[in-house]
Amino acid sequence: MIDIRPIGLYLALVLGLILSLGTAVAGNATTAAEAVPGSSKAAKLDACVAPTDFMRRSHFELIKHQRDITVREGIRKTDDSLAGCVSCHANHSKQGGFVPVTAEKQFCAGCHQFTGVSIDCFTCHASKPTAGK
Repeated sequence: MIDIRPIGLYLALVLGLILSLGTAVAGNATTAAEAVPGSSKAAKLDACVAPTDFMRRSHFELIKHQRDITVREGIRKTDDSLAGCVSCHANHSKQGGFVPVTAEKQFCAGCHQFTGVSIDCFTCHASKPTAGK
């Protein structure tokens, strides 16, 4: 006689994993859909910390420079901080919270998908401002 209890446990674990991944994917899609277009602070401004053309071509250089002075010199308060970028470019959701800049069709994700560039900044850094900022 074959003991089917281990097979049942295995199937339950696989089903649980599939359901949790499905929920995560659906949650991300919902978040992006709930974003209010043009609700970021940046949408209301005429200019960024530098001219738009420069920022489109060279923002990653500013971010790398900021990373270096933060890590090597401990300087955290500058115009070129990643937290500053996120706090200005994150859209609000219909519920009033922030939508991550990495959510589908949001600021960072939209441009990086269009150009075929992968971003790994947000594996460590917050992709939306903390409440009240």
